[in-house]
Amino acid sequence: MANVLVTGGAGFIGGNFVHYWGKTHPDDSVIVLDCLTYAGNRSTIEGVEQAELVVGDIRDTDLVEKLLRERDIATIVHFAAESHVDRSITGPDAFIDTNILGTNSLLKAARAVWLDAGSGRAHRFHHISTDEVYGSLGPTDPAFAETTQYQPNSPYSASKAASDHLVRAYHHTYGLDVTTTNCSNNYGPYHYPEKLIPLFVLNALSGKPLPIYGDGMNVRDWLYVEDHCRGIEAALLNGKPGETYNIGGGEELPNMAVIDRICAEVDRAFEEIEGLAARYPDAPAAKGRPTSELKTFVEDRKGHDRRYAIDETKARAEIGYVPQHDFENGLRNTLRWYLENEAWWRPLQVK
Repeated sequence: MANVLVTGGAGFIGGNFVHYWGKTHPDDSVIVLDCLTYAGNRSTIEGVEQAELVVGDIRDTDLVEKLLRERDIATIVHFAAESHVDRSITGPDAFIDTNILGTNSLLKAARAVWLDAGSGRAHRFHHISTDEVYGSLGPTDPAFAETTQYQPNSPYSASKAASDHLVRAYHHTYGLDVTTTNCSNNYGPYHYPEKLIPLFVLNALSGKPLPIYGDGMNVRDWLYVEDHCRGIEAALLNGKPGETYNIGGGEELPNMAVIDRICAEVDRAFEEIEGLAARYPDAPAAKGRPTSELKTFVEDRKGHDRRYAIDETKARAEIGYVPQHDFENGLRNTLRWYLENEAWWRPLQVK
């Protein structure tokens, strides 16, 4: 693939993908296009020698065209998105601008350079989406498959559904070579502290409440971010043009079970790692008390989907996707990463 454009590559999943691609494809050049909003961080991709950061907006179609031509890029991996559901409820406009108009801008640039210019060269536009576009499942409903009807329930998921449809339309109308992956809940290193797992880990370390929406029994499929990167790689290398693949972690858990495991892992870390009590004296675990005492129930989120689950049969069968981390292993890796990388997350807590 030689030269790869990664949009949103200074964010959580995009940044992990830049690290993963740098390790697994060391001869490729990675151009990261990121406008460095609150969730983008230059330090996320530090140390990846093949990566070059270009600060810019995906809605700047001229800039994207220029990058594709001047850097001889034939692969786009599109992560850039507003992704926090709570923020979409209080301010949906940014989600429309970035997720819909931004994706359309990228597609226009790709069409202009790869198709309209008549180069005829092989190319690939890979779009990263979410399982939230499918809506909410009942307790006994089958997991989301690629054929599940779209029923988005938040401004975030509605904007991602619209972007999915645009990508599909550019393939069927113009012949653009596209693939899409719809993923479940990611977790792992470089996760911005507003999301459940990093928020609860950092709150536990500072002795702050662990706010649990509703009854805490909303169910999600949890996907370690490195496994997600592995699935994207499989779609890029083995996916068929125009196809969609669901990427899940095979770990369907209620939020309360996730929170209980976070509490247990924090308690374990304070028992096993010398000096943690001195570094985080406000943590209950530093005083020999259980982290679980911080659990606090709060009013449920508006329109909170009850359950997501991913059927990844197609991805396993057609592109060879196999996740390599169970939740216990992935959560432990994640917690230890935050403990070892305080210099990365500490500045983010003041934003």
